[in-house]
Amino acid sequence: MAPVLTAVTDRVHFAQTDLVNWTLVTGDDGVVLIDAGFPGSRADVLDSVSRLGFGVGDVRAILLTHAHIDHFGSAIWFAATHGTPVYCHADEVGHSKREYLEQASPLQVATQAWQPRWLKWSAAIMRKGALTHAGIPTTAPLSEDVAARLPGGPKCIPTPGHTGGHCSYLVDGVLVSGDALVTGHPVARRRGPQLLPSVFNHDEDACRRSLDALALLDTEVLLPGHGPLWRGPIREAVGQAAAR
Repeated sequence: MAPVLTAVTDRVHFAQTDLVNWTLVTGDDGVVLIDAGFPGSRADVLDSVSRLGFGVGDVRAILLTHAHIDHFGSAIWFAATHGTPVYCHADEVGHSKREYLEQASPLQVATQAWQPRWLKWSAAIMRKGALTHAGIPTTAPLSEDVAARLPGGPKCIPTPGHTGGHCSYLVDGVLVSGDALVTGHPVARRRGPQLLPSVFNHDEDACRRSLDALALLDTEVLLPGHGPLWRGPIREAVGQAAAR
């Protein structure tokens, strides 16, 4: 099934799938992707770009919230095949290049596999290329100068915890939160603003501190890395997540 594509503002479009989401920011001269799904999400990512009237050559850049395979998977192909620039927070560049890895190991996930929803999710992500080990050697830190030249002028908001260099983005008044704050996940018991299960997080205490940072932002639209779009003051979303 093709991703559900929602126009959030004139520039910002939210692509939601059962497993992971990404955001597209359009401009007069192209489109920017914020995150890029699994390696096996490539057709869906290209479909979402096409539905906005652009082709693969119009992708000006891919911005990563973080370098987990479900968020930068198709960016590997974009960078290697088309030379698409890939950017992230400076503290996440080494992770994207696969100089090191900060994510739940297959063994950690396997300890949860007795739960049906974890087993179903594990099988689904394997089909999408979850065990791909490739990195993106050309990943560069997103500078203010580069961001200012991109559609929407995205602003990086450091939100470490899920990974050491995780960042969220403010663009056109909308918060793209990656995995710092989500509204659902295939293994989650409930929907609504929440942190991901602790097994997925590099530093749980830092995740909570990052929630406090997000609560200070002046925005009322949240585009999470997993789960549906959320509307309302961001401090209310943070409050719900913290309460859980």
